Amino acid sequence: MIEVVPTLRETIATVSEQITIDGLTLPVQRPTDVASLGEMVRSAKAIYPLGGGTRLGIGWSPTLPGVAIDLRALDRVIDYPARDMTITVQAGLTIARLQTLLASEKQRLPIDVPAADQATLGGSIASNISGPRRYGAGTFRDYVIGISTVGADGVETKAGGRVVKNVAGYDLCKLHTGALGTLGLITQVTLKVRPMPELQALVRLGCEDAALETLLDTLHNSRTRPIALELLDREAASSLGLETPSWTVLIGFEDCEPAVEWQVQQVLAELKAIDVVGINVLAGEAARPLWHGLIEALRVPQPLLTFKASVRPSQLSRFALSLRQPGLRLHIQAGDGIVRGHLHSQLTEAEALALVNRVADFAVEAGGQLVIEQAPADWKPRLPVWGRQRGEWALMQRVKAALDPQEKFNPGRMFPLMG
Repeated sequence: MIEVVPTLRETIATVSEQITIDGLTLPVQRPTDVASLGEMVRSAKAIYPLGGGTRLGIGWSPTLPGVAIDLRALDRVIDYPARDMTITVQAGLTIARLQTLLASEKQRLPIDVPAADQATLGGSIASNISGPRRYGAGTFRDYVIGISTVGADGVETKAGGRVVKNVAGYDLCKLHTGALGTLGLITQVTLKVRPMPELQALVRLGCEDAALETLLDTLHNSRTRPIALELLDREAASSLGLETPSWTVLIGFEDCEPAVEWQVQQVLAELKAIDVVGINVLAGEAARPLWHGLIEALRVPQPLLTFKASVRPSQLSRFALSLRQPGLRLHIQAGDGIVRGHLHSQLTEAEALALVNRVADFAVEAGGQLVIEQAPADWKPRLPVWGRQRGEWALMQRVKAALDPQEKFNPGRMFPLMG
């Protein structure tokens, strides 16, 4: 029986050795090594990759019959030269196990992945998930320096290397990051890692609508260098147990102790001229529960629909204020201009579709894009699942055709079928 993430039970249903994704029931195969994985790939007509099952709501609904390949048995640690600050592991390793291993050497991968005990490294890279620390620490594209993948011919291909200063060959590491498994199956990854910070702190404060633009402008121009800058509406803040006005802002710092202490004092001084309320500082162990809550808030229990929009930070306050309505929870990575909206069941299909289309249009106007991360399968044909198509989509489809000419991997999930 496949372990299912509770928040995706409507998207994923399992029966014995089968899994149903958006209405398509597939047999499940579980390779125990790369050789057996290659045989499965060669013999299958369509392949739907599985990691921890935490991100299967992304993409168009699958339509072609095939097999789901569960890669969680490929979870060995290949090499960990801690002094070089790199690690090589198989892609089925969970994020939680990876972070525990790194913590034993006072190191970490500073990428925030919810449900870390279920999410696999390969699945997290394929969906390019990132959380609050993205603002200061970057994304998986900044940490994957070597990658091995199995292509449509069942042969494992390697790119990059196990050292940081490696520039040999094409940068397939970045190509597979965020490709949703449509170009091949990730089997092994080499990551560069970072030392654990000496101290972490969160500055929490609240504001009303009138002060939001000024507050965000001040923080974007701050002398400090936060690792996270989060903006929550009242409903999102309440889900974390925070009592606030219309908006809650959380500013995260991680560094050596003197640097964190200086930055906290500096940002507090910069905020004195702004109409904010409820300023509170959490440091060290006191900040950990709220950090954890921010990461897990990336997935909301049983949402009707979840979207992720990107806009220029200068457009963020106008965008956020225009979106607020009953039944919509907003969790915004304000430093990066990433807006996550979680729609709940009191909205009708017509209302949800109208809102999502409005968000997609605004995102494109503001220099960004939209992705639907979770939605009912029967709504997807009418939704802008991958936002508004732009010029780069034609290039991406050519890459797909070159690396997966048989359209074996996640067919139709990201691009329309070519046949």
